[in-house]
Amino acid sequence: MNLEYFFSLFLGGMTRGSIYALIALGYTMVYGIIKLINFAHGEIYMIGAFTALIIGGALSLTSMNPVAIFIIAAIVAIVYSAAYGYTIEKIAYKPLRNAPRLSALISAIGVSIFLQNYVLLSQTSDFLPFPNLLPEFGFLKPVENFLSTTQFLILLSTAVVMILLTILIKFTKMGKAMRATAQDQQMAQLVGINVNRVISMTFIIGSATAALGGVLITTHIGQINFYIGFIAGIKAFVAAVLGGIGSIPGAVLGSFVLGLTESFGTGYISSDYEDAFAFIILILILIFKPSGLLGRKENEKV
Repeated sequence: MNLEYFFSLFLGGMTRGSIYALIALGYTMVYGIIKLINFAHGEIYMIGAFTALIIGGALSLTSMNPVAIFIIAAIVAIVYSAAYGYTIEKIAYKPLRNAPRLSALISAIGVSIFLQNYVLLSQTSDFLPFPNLLPEFGFLKPVENFLSTTQFLILLSTAVVMILLTILIKFTKMGKAMRATAQDQQMAQLVGINVNRVISMTFIIGSATAALGGVLITTHIGQINFYIGFIAGIKAFVAAVLGGIGSIPGAVLGSFVLGLTESFGTGYISSDYEDAFAFIILILILIFKPSGLLGRKENEKV
């Protein structure tokens, strides 16, 4: 076995898994609280990347340091996408909160199609180059054959997000409110929790992490298109279901399992089946463990 090739595939899979995790967190948090699959979530990821491209392109016309441009563009993209997530929840989902679940699902698909076409008409259908504004990190020189600067940044950013999100959920007042709302919305309201605020905050956090993933992966790949959110969103949803929809650790685990499966599958079998690997592994998990890797079977209340 070629160890260099193996480690290259492994780190590539971890990079993919990190991006899927940043998107899957939004799916699983929203589902955990309001039992809704936000199919517009992939488009938030895409909008974050396009926002960074526009801001980065504008600032590149100045004499500003490239790293500063990247940081500012990423922050603006995260804030802008979080505002999109908040607005979508208020306009498309909140009015349907007590409606049949199918109504909210159709609304989510409609928002996804709307956002795709909105970006298509306001930008272009062509692939656009996305500049890499990051310098090469000197300490990565010994492993540059396996790990690039952007891959390192993706892995580091994902780890930091996971740690911060864990602290938020477990040790803050908002995190406790989220857990209470996920358990029982009516009881949470009775003890004084502002459920509407909790749901809005969930959409904001999920949208922000998705936007961060969009900025990082397009920096790594070097190009962007209005359609990137659809495939990434579907795969992140698969990862969330794979790990156990509603479970944050499950979303992360499912994302890394999916990313590594795709990477090793394309590397050792064939790249023609890259997208098929995601659904093959999902089918197997749903057959043998329908609740997902870390999911728990829910008991129906009567």
